[in-house]
Amino acid sequence: MKTVYVTGASAGLGRAIAAIFSREKFRVGLIARDEDSLAEAATSIGGGTAWATADVSIFEELDTAARKLEAQIGPPDIWVNAAMATIFSRFEDISAGEFARATNVTFLGSVYGLQIALRYMKSRGQGHLIQIGSALAYRAIPLQAPYCAAKAAIRGAVDSLRCELIHDKLPINITMVQMPAMNTPQFDWARRHIAQQPQPVPPIYAPQACAKAVLWAARHPARREVWVGKPSFEAIIANKLFPALMDYYMAHRAFEQQFEKPAQEHDSEGNLFIPSTRFHRIEGHFSKRQISRTFWFGTSWWQEIAFFVLVLLAFALLLVIL
Repeated sequence: MKTVYVTGASAGLGRAIAAIFSREKFRVGLIARDEDSLAEAATSIGGGTAWATADVSIFEELDTAARKLEAQIGPPDIWVNAAMATIFSRFEDISAGEFARATNVTFLGSVYGLQIALRYMKSRGQGHLIQIGSALAYRAIPLQAPYCAAKAAIRGAVDSLRCELIHDKLPINITMVQMPAMNTPQFDWARRHIAQQPQPVPPIYAPQACAKAVLWAARHPARREVWVGKPSFEAIIANKLFPALMDYYMAHRAFEQQFEKPAQEHDSEGNLFIPSTRFHRIEGHFSKRQISRTFWFGTSWWQEIAFFVLVLLAFALLLVIL
């Protein structure tokens, strides 16, 4: 029986990931800030589930949590970084402290998780690091600058680490799973400086459906990235081909798509600095609009070689015809 640790596991996608791994008979370790919500999540998930509290942006707390889980269920075979924080606001209205906090949780929290997980995996000579990313790691959108920046930074850190693991011939895999918009509670508890109620950019996917892609990634550790859902695939490819046009498209479409209705108040403190006592569940309040099934595409080096060979063959055929 393998062991998986999941950060950000008290709600949303992290909780959905923990639940699906538990159903597949993994030993599961939950990590998040709020003790009560973690205890409730562990009871709900059941099985061989343990939990430990930590603010992932504080290395010492996350390290202590990992050591507690190790004592209870053993070291991690798989480590999933799913913790995040976001702010819905114009760039100029985000304070320095808010920007730093969102970046520390989403980016540095992932970096710390990778560093701690590597300690366990290098000593055992095996392991799989799974980093939850987003299509926004490739194609940023307005009004979420800290989140988009953090996800892009994570992709850079993961790519750098992957090169080092390959160079050192270490049998440790690392996969980044790029997610579409999901129906998670983050839109209820995110900090906001705008007089609108945030929503995921449609189409909206069920976190449980996206968690299945993470389980698939765990079972296919050689995959470099996993792109989940049609919007992720479209955003990543379109931005590679037409980045300037995508700037204009997002400028004209992404504002309205991120909000469902006027908010009662202009500002919302959210859970940026203090854990929320509400909304500790998998789904947000968009369940009637969510899509319960999705597809995913896993990238790998051999696919790139096959694509390169096909391009050469096409070019050779073109020369013959001409």
